[in-house]
Amino acid sequence: MIVGTVAALSVGQVLFKLASDTLDFGNPSTYFSLPLISALTVYGIATMAWLVILSKVPLSSAFPFYGLSFFFVPVLSALFLGERLRLSTIVGAVVIAVGIIICSRDFDS
Repeated sequence: MIVGTVAALSVGQVLFKLASDTLDFGNPSTYFSLPLISALTVYGIATMAWLVILSKVPLSSAFPFYGLSFFFVPVLSALFLGERLRLSTIVGAVVIAVGIIICSRDFDS
């Protein structure tokens, strides 16, 4: 559920980027674009899911998984926005994934 929530938040980021392309702060009618409403909806649902997670898992155990967004967002941006996926981003995501694995291990026992 944690990974799914982080993935949903990442999808929300891509939707926010799409919304930003059509958003005109001088024109309030653009606040009701499909990408913006979708992003807010996805973020709202993901936030509720995060609260469910936090009711069952310590924050110190759940939060490191947020690092997966450093992988999900660039990949989704490359797939859906045509942004370039750089090697440094991939290497960084691998380093973060290793950190998440280390953080999720219980070395105390």
